[in-house]
Amino acid sequence: MKTTLLPEQKTVILVNGIPASGKSTVTRELSTYFGVPSLTIDGIKEPFMAKFDAIDRPFNRKLGCAAYEVIWSIVGQAPANCLWIVDAWFGFQPKEDLLRFLQQAGVGQVLEVWNQISPELAVARYGKRLNDRKMGHPGEEYLPELARLAAGAKPMAIGPVFTLNQDAFPATFARLTDWVTDCLTANQPVAAVP
Repeated sequence: MKTTLLPEQKTVILVNGIPASGKSTVTRELSTYFGVPSLTIDGIKEPFMAKFDAIDRPFNRKLGCAAYEVIWSIVGQAPANCLWIVDAWFGFQPKEDLLRFLQQAGVGQVLEVWNQISPELAVARYGKRLNDRKMGHPGEEYLPELARLAAGAKPMAIGPVFTLNQDAFPATFARLTDWVTDCLTANQPVAAVP
């Protein structure tokens, strides 16, 4: 089903979560359901990664930071009533940076989908994808760090947050689309960017 929403102000839906938390799937589903564009860190970063023979972790980070800036540049150039879905692990940058980028891009409204995942499920998912990951992403050595990250990661909580338990997805998708629709069509204003 495709439901089109036209917000009164530039709006972003942050699809947030640690690596392997299901962000890409949720982003694709929301983008298709609402018929709106999405921007992803990996979608911007990976074509550049393919141009280099060897990418270490620090260089991967630099590419991720550059892709993050590209996302907000694109959002900033969009018309004032655009709705964007942005897929990233927002915790890899300081919250203050995100607030600055949102303000510079003219974003007036932020919703967040937090992909909650247990350390065990995150590690299992990441481990299964190791052979399919594009060259330059961290390998098996990242799994213990990912488990620690999953145990303590939190949403950005700039605006309303919908916590999506990945153990119950896709069964909870209908509740998510209802929540987004309610937030964007409610008469009262949704949290604006500070």
